Amino acid sequence: MVSLAVTRAWPRLHVPGIAVAAAAVAMALAVSRFLPALSPAIIAVTAGAALHNLGWLHERLRPGLQFVAKKVLRAAIVLLGLQIALPQVLTLGRPTLLIVVAATGLTFVLTPLIGRRLGVAPGSSLLIATGVSICGASAIAAMHESAGSDDDDAASALGVVTLYGTAAIVFVPLVAGWLGLTGKQLGVWAGAAVHEVAQVAAIGAASGAAVLAVAVTAKLARVVLLAPMVAATAFRHRLRHAGPVSAEPATAVHTGRTIHALAEPPVASQAKRPPIMPLFVAGFLAMVVVRSLGVVPEAVTTAVPQVTSLLLAAALFGLGTGIDVRKLARGGRAVLLGGISTALITGISLAGVTLLV
Repeated sequence: MVSLAVTRAWPRLHVPGIAVAAAAVAMALAVSRFLPALSPAIIAVTAGAALHNLGWLHERLRPGLQFVAKKVLRAAIVLLGLQIALPQVLTLGRPTLLIVVAATGLTFVLTPLIGRRLGVAPGSSLLIATGVSICGASAIAAMHESAGSDDDDAASALGVVTLYGTAAIVFVPLVAGWLGLTGKQLGVWAGAAVHEVAQVAAIGAASGAAVLAVAVTAKLARVVLLAPMVAATAFRHRLRHAGPVSAEPATAVHTGRTIHALAEPPVASQAKRPPIMPLFVAGFLAMVVVRSLGVVPEAVTTAVPQVTSLLLAAALFGLGTGIDVRKLARGGRAVLLGGISTALITGISLAGVTLLV
């Protein structure tokens, strides 16, 4: 009876928020057609933050928005794996792969250490490190699911990565021109340093088809690193949460216009620890393997990027509704850390490009 009541209440509680997220995605797609440098995901997260801070989102939308920010996000990350074919990534060559791994790994490790010195919260430092070093907002969202960070940490990191990633669209080609980098060097640098796939594609598209191919492939090499980094962080978080006893959670039941919690006696049990590898990360890896084996029909590989983009936009709209601009404005240290982290990955990858490519 309890489960039946909850099931019947689910549409009434979730559909309004899901409908608003769908409308936001449609708007983001329309805007992105006029501003190709901005991905639908970035537009959606900005729209979510704007609506929240203007006070235009009713509280009854919250369950649906939380659903898209969590469940839909996991589906999008799994599908992201279908865009990565390891044989294609390996064609970049050893020097380029070395640049990608070194820039990503050093930035991921050093950013939290610098954040500690600056007094930035550990959760924010970790998410900023993830977003800058791997693949922007989608990496932040994936790590947020696994690392025990709170929503304020995620909101701060999303704002910081959006700011610096957008600036890179202008900065990277400009500096490449000053330094006289070749097309291949520009492509590798953009792929190894810029935060979002869409931002990398914007830089590559403005510089020619050859640069675009190199830039996007180098970027996807960074995305491959998402799974091991999230899994390693989740495992460390699991070790930290071993041992204490906890009570079983209360069960919610819908009756009339209210939702009541059915009190249950505490049950002495081991506290639930995070999984060694989150299921959606395992799904991401499985999709990478499937795509790399070449068994996915071409029609599917053509459609997957568009579907993934829509799902990510919906999920990031939901996450954006948790961004409090006033808190972000007060978080000057997080903005500074994002700038330092961006300078790290930009500088390391540029040094690698000039020496090895």
